Amino acid sequence: GTLYSLDEVRQLCDVAHKHGLRVHLDGARIGNAVAALGATRNMFSAMTFDAGVDAVSFGGTKNAMLNAEAVLLSGVDQTRRAQYLRKQVGQLPSKMRYTAAQFMEALSDDLWIQTAQDANRSAESLYVALKDVALLQLAAPAVNSLYPTLPEPHRSQLQEWSFFWDWDLSRDQVRWMTSWDTTDDDIQRFVAGVRHVIDR
Repeated sequence: GTLYSLDEVRQLCDVAHKHGLRVHLDGARIGNAVAALGATRNMFSAMTFDAGVDAVSFGGTKNAMLNAEAVLLSGVDQTRRAQYLRKQVGQLPSKMRYTAAQFMEALSDDLWIQTAQDANRSAESLYVALKDVALLQLAAPAVNSLYPTLPEPHRSQLQEWSFFWDWDLSRDQVRWMTSWDTTDDDIQRFVAGVRHVIDR
């Protein structure tokens, strides 16, 4: 749920490069970060390669694509070497064009940013609907995740009909995620469920 600023990414990259290290950015939810920080392709460049990142795993699976992840590398030397490494580690599955087609569509009209914005907006809606519930100790979401406190018996009662991960049970903290396909009805049902188990 952490959203790094451009300055923080730059500083991390500077320190790593100073010590001869390369920087990989885990972009499983890169779309959500881009959507939160400006919602443009230029923001993607600014927060990755322009900031000094050497490699980005560009996540599609958590942003409306089916089993689709891409590796983006800065520099021609890394790209040349990656062609051989990809083959050595068995990353040449047949029918890869079906994965590529998803990226082509998502990138052609910035659909990947729009779907991430939808997920982020859903998290904001969930926050707004429940921020008055003191027990939850909700903080405003930066992207599409919330980390409320939900002690027993409320946690188990809510998990009986809605799936979410336990996060840090030493603090009764759980993780709620919204997605590109989370609807307003989903939010309203979940909010009603939360209020029901807490008000019992």
